[in-house]
Amino acid sequence: MKEEEVLSFDLQQKLLHIAWETLSVYLVHKKIPEIVVTEPELQMKKGVFVTLKKGDLLRGCIGDIDGKRSLWQSAQEIVIAAATRDPRFPPLAEEELKDIHIEISVLSPFEKISDPTCIRIGQHGILVKKSPFSGLLLPQVAVEQGWDVLTFLEHACKKAWLPADAWKDPETKIYVFTAQVFGAKPTLDSRYFLSYSTS
Repeated sequence: MKEEEVLSFDLQQKLLHIAWETLSVYLVHKKIPEIVVTEPELQMKKGVFVTLKKGDLLRGCIGDIDGKRSLWQSAQEIVIAAATRDPRFPPLAEEELKDIHIEISVLSPFEKISDPTCIRIGQHGILVKKSPFSGLLLPQVAVEQGWDVLTFLEHACKKAWLPADAWKDPETKIYVFTAQVFGAKPTLDSRYFLSYSTS
């Protein structure tokens, strides 16, 4: 991502705190906490994904690629959605919170490409579109799964409910993007967390 698009460590911490507090309060009280945010960088409207992991296993992942809301509002809404509305998993239970890792991915603008060989594993995420279907995979997914570019493209197509080789279709549009990825792991005291960054 461009330098001006990267959140500082302090702002990463702030966004992670917002996500953690929101998730904790929502799971316990079924309410969304009211939070005052004054930092202009967190008012920016960008695509955001929130990934929840329990140990090394995925426990929920939801995103907003349109960036119609501010970063902090997206973090609040999406962390709840990832915990309760990912159709692949049952809703997150309060007792699971102490084992949950939260990872936030702030997306760059999408860039349409015509040559898939320009895709860089570990740097680019992929968005595949063929109306009315679309499928997105974050940059870190290919690294975690050990995929090459071809496999990455095939899985993006499958996520869009398209044939694995649909990326070859002239009607299929392929976009790449980068992401600033940072996260938080719970400590022994679940009120606090250890943050990390992969960008």
